[in-house]
Amino acid sequence: MLKNQTANQYFRQRFGCKVYRIAIDGGFTCPNRDGRIDTRGCIFCSGYGAGDFAQDKRLGITGQIERGKELVSKKMPDGGKYIAYFQAFTGTYAPVEKLEKLYREAIGHPDVVALAIATRPDCLPDETLDLIMKLNRIKPVWVELGLQTIHEKTVKYIRRGYPLDVYDDAVRRLNRRGIEIVTHIILGLPNETREDMLSTSEYVGSGPISGIKIQLLHVLAGTDLAKKYNERMFCCLSMEEYTDLVRDCIAKLPENIVIHRMTGDGARRDLVAPLWSTDKKRVINMLRRKLDIT
Repeated sequence: MLKNQTANQYFRQRFGCKVYRIAIDGGFTCPNRDGRIDTRGCIFCSGYGAGDFAQDKRLGITGQIERGKELVSKKMPDGGKYIAYFQAFTGTYAPVEKLEKLYREAIGHPDVVALAIATRPDCLPDETLDLIMKLNRIKPVWVELGLQTIHEKTVKYIRRGYPLDVYDDAVRRLNRRGIEIVTHIILGLPNETREDMLSTSEYVGSGPISGIKIQLLHVLAGTDLAKKYNERMFCCLSMEEYTDLVRDCIAKLPENIVIHRMTGDGARRDLVAPLWSTDKKRVINMLRRKLDIT
């Protein structure tokens, strides 16, 4: 039996209803793309900056929330509540004045119960953390940190652009301000062993975080990762390997950490591999069996 709460269980308990995330594009870029660190982005990152399923930024923040509500309305005929999720690129990479305007518009929406901000640990200046802490008194706000791996050999390979101690420092500074943290890791990164991936999960679980997102490595067209895959420089995990790894990674985590994601979607139009991941229902069912989720 899975000892950790899933996000759905946690949100129902916390907010008293079914809650859906609405992915928002705040019009950000990334220091790994604008030249501050690099111009190529992480090796696996698409041109959408992980915001492949975000709404059109031309709609504005409120317009994106309303559009997101329309898309899930059939699943919520009696209405529902939403998390405004700044997903595309680096969600804190802007002057604090711009961030406050965007965040306040999202958090002020009457159907939004919480704010989630995906970002890099090296893009969290104190003034931004102080803003998030202030907004956290209005409605819950959590920060999602793209760690992916703790192993420096992989960090260089994927061009992440910051060392592990930057992540550790961001976790400490967020924690001091009472801001919840959800850490992202990726399973199946090139040249990582099973033990490498398990040690990343264990390391993340040893820190003061509240949640984790476990992501399957997707190879997307147009990325440098796709070039390496097409040159047969690495292989993707099979469904059996991946689901076993998810089970074993979760076993390394303490019970208080919420599992916000156990797999993920690669946009079908761009997905090169692994193609088995497009059958999400089958993947979820296999995960449920292996984790004994009723």
